[in-house]
Amino acid sequence: MQYRTFGNTDLKVSEIGFGAWAIGGPAMAGDMPIGWGDVDDTTSIAALKRAFELGINFFDTADFYGLGHSEKLIGQVFGNRPDVIIASKVGQRLSDDGKVFLDYSKDYVLQACEASLQRLKRESIDFYQLHVARMHHLEDGACIEAMQQLQQEGKIRYWGISLVTFAPEPEADFFFQHQIGHGFQLVLNLINQRAVPVMRLAGEKGYGIIARMPLQFGLLTGKFTPDTRFDKDDHRSFRLKPDFLRAALKALEPAWEIAKKYNLSEAELALSFILSFPEVSTIIPGIRTPAQAEKNASGLVKLSDADRQFLEGLYQQPDFQELMTLMLQAG
Repeated sequence: MQYRTFGNTDLKVSEIGFGAWAIGGPAMAGDMPIGWGDVDDTTSIAALKRAFELGINFFDTADFYGLGHSEKLIGQVFGNRPDVIIASKVGQRLSDDGKVFLDYSKDYVLQACEASLQRLKRESIDFYQLHVARMHHLEDGACIEAMQQLQQEGKIRYWGISLVTFAPEPEADFFFQHQIGHGFQLVLNLINQRAVPVMRLAGEKGYGIIARMPLQFGLLTGKFTPDTRFDKDDHRSFRLKPDFLRAALKALEPAWEIAKKYNLSEAELALSFILSFPEVSTIIPGIRTPAQAEKNASGLVKLSDADRQFLEGLYQQPDFQELMTLMLQAG
């Protein structure tokens, strides 16, 4: 396992991190799934332990993942040990009638952090993120005051924002202009490269970068076909529908030719592509089993500049732009 410095901080993070949304298990917002379906906690705990054995030291979660269950599992396995770097998020809540809403009030952020610390069994969260906060939340200023207070009190070490999937620029620009925070989490993968300009500018300015959805909900593992179906309590049931899968598999054919050139699996190429950007600090593929931890932690290579540029160029092709439109419609 290789390690990179997280922006201008003193955090040394593994290039491959552990995305912990999936181990949160099933969760619903009314009739809408916001989890990954049934998971076995024993398997999840084994996955966390195996990942750490393989050199993964960065674990990304959120209080909303499994409505706190993901944080509880991480706390159960690692607690307050200093050789593990924990990132979590705040701001998404469920209303009494089961609808998702965003809350970035100062009181709530402070309260939610305390609850996360208890679930994680930690004295401090290494990197705390505003979970897809929007411009009006940032301009209000309450959430920023809360983050700064939490840092001053030692309850978080560093903080930043997990940017929205399809239009990350406004909130990132706010951070740049006001010179606040220490890092960004953004979507970056072979299909969705919208955030590349943000990533590059953030790198120049000394921000750490967490690349999320590197395998696009498993699509870039090469395991899915147009006939793949997901359980109703799995959020992929409305995101990866047959028409989208069919279009994606066709658009990705040129990328898989590059994978063959390097003797890589589809997932290995997808992860190697993201790590070819020096601005990226860590990647957080979703991991649910020890086998997935092993697969994601090995087999990565350095791509040539020409091959990376070829893969970047695919994003401008009509097939990929059609995929972006379909993803935006699915949410």
